Amino acid sequence: MTKASREPKNIFIFDKDIDDACLKLFNKASSLAIDTEAMGLIHGRDRLCLVQLCDPFDNVACIRITINQGSAPNLQYLMENKLIEKVFHFARFDVAALATGLGIKVEPIFCTKVASRLARTYSPRHGLKELINELVGVELDKQAQSSDWGRVEELSEKQLTYAANDVRYLLPAKEKLEVMLRREKRWELAKDCFKCIPVMSELDRNRFTQIFEH
Repeated sequence: MTKASREPKNIFIFDKDIDDACLKLFNKASSLAIDTEAMGLIHGRDRLCLVQLCDPFDNVACIRITINQGSAPNLQYLMENKLIEKVFHFARFDVAALATGLGIKVEPIFCTKVASRLARTYSPRHGLKELINELVGVELDKQAQSSDWGRVEELSEKQLTYAANDVRYLLPAKEKLEVMLRREKRWELAKDCFKCIPVMSELDRNRFTQIFEH
């Protein structure tokens, strides 16, 4: 098993939004890996701090979101471009965070956590670290997961490396999961699940729970 130590092809750091050159670069991709970092897990209370993107060629962008920022037009264009598939791990949280923090409605969506639960029924472990370890052969370092992402101007190299690695291996994992889902005849079910994610995210944003319980 290898460590996640290989440097990305390019890593771009932006404040508030990606620039036009990066937008043009990422807009060429058929799929993008996306992740977010926030001050906590409660939408509306815990603000969005960082958005990470990675294309199939290992170009990574980290966008530092400032306090009281309410939009990121170039990022929004990418996230709402229906020709680009957006790949997340636990998309339910990230989609809600992007909607709450920046008014972005993401589509279309692929969630590797949902896909893992449908495809890897032989395993009870569907966290990103376990998934990337098994499918991509990379051991992620998750030590910076619980840290202060609000200090966006002073994010440490360790934090930025962690953030970049959380998106760099999602696209290879997505490809493996899709093969498994098709093989097990669960691909159509997975696509229906992905379509439900924006609704689940909106329920989370509005503090609704147990809506589908008896």
